[in-house]
This record gives sequence, C-alpha cells and structure tokens, in this order.
Amino acid sequence: MNKGLLFVVTGPSGAGKTTLIKQLLEEHSELHFSVSFTTRPPRKNEVDGKDYCFVDEKTFFQMVQSNDLLEYAEVHGYYYGTSKEYVDSQLSKSNILLDIDVQGALNVKRALPDSAVCFIAPPNYEEMKKRLVNRATESERDLKKRLDDAVDELKKIEHFDYLIVNSEKDRASSELLAVYTAEKLRVNRQYDKIKAYKNINKGGL
Repeated sequence: MNKGLLFVVTGPSGAGKTTLIKQLLEEHSELHFSVSFTTRPPRKNEVDGKDYCFVDEKTFFQMVQSNDLLEYAEVHGYYYGTSKEYVDSQLSKSNILLDIDVQGALNVKRALPDSAVCFIAPPNYEEMKKRLVNRATESERDLKKRLDDAVDELKKIEHFDYLIVNSEKDRASSELLAVYTAEKLRVNRQYDKIKAYKNINKGGL
C-alpha cells in the first residue's frame, strides 16, 4: 500500500505562501490541508477551523503535555502547532499539506525525514517588507517582529529540500506544482505500482 506524502510549505511572512498554496490545493483534490492550532488572535475574515484552530495558551499547552502535536513552536510571540492525530490518520489514505513556520518545518524534517519541505522566499527583503505593510494585518510592533524574524528564517533555507523564489506568482505557482508532482513520483511513494511489476512472470511469446 502506498504511503501518503507529507508536503510542507514554509517561509517567512510576506513570501506569498498562502496564494501559492491555495492554487495548489485547487488543482489537487487528493492533497488535504492540515489546519494548524495557534494562540494568535484571528485576523479579520479568518475562520476558526478553516484558516487556523484558534485556542488559548492553556489549551495549547494541554495539547503539548498530552503529546497531541506533531510539532509546535513559538513564532512572532504566539504559539503554533500541528495535530499529530490528523496527520497520522490522513497519511494512510491521502497526501497532506502543512503550511507552517520555519521552526516548525525544521522540527517536522527532523521527526519525519521522508517529508518534503519547500521553502518559499521573497525576491528580496524590501519586497517582503512592502508586501507585509500593504496587507496591513499586523500592528507596527508585530510587523517589526515578523521582519526581524524573517532575517533569521532566510538563513535556514539550506536545511530544506526545495527553494522557490516568489518574484512572479504564475512562475512560482508552476514551480510549486512541479515540486509536488516530482515528490509524488518518487519510487518509494509508489509501492503498489512497483509490486505489480515485480509480480509479472516470464512467459515468453
């Protein structure tokens, strides 16, 4: 039986991950999005259970103590984590996409080396800053924190499997699709097909 692919997309705030992920999910119904838990307050238009599962710190750390999280990290002053139960159950029947921070992606890569992690980077620091300012979803304090954190996050690219520089949306989207397609075609993810070939008997003409 084939094992599902754990496909992780990471990168700093302002890299444009959300738009690229949305398009990838629209084109691949077999790829299921894992909704992260967070202690961050919801932004305008964010839906609990769809964008994130919003919880308080007490609930979050109860999940940590109960070993309910595959990974978790403090990011920009808030906590984020991925449900271990959801990932484990879904990987037996589908491919899973995680949209998580750089710290979390490092933790996943250590815990599950077979996962594929794609880093989305902005073309440069100034463009990233411009995107964050224009989206106007953070306070000035939070914006500065995200920009400062991004400097450290960009220095960790070499620890991951793929790098896409999101300077042009359509090109970056095509590259992310190519990465996902290539990962699906890895030999170790196609056990059923390999088994079928191994079962062919020599019969001659």
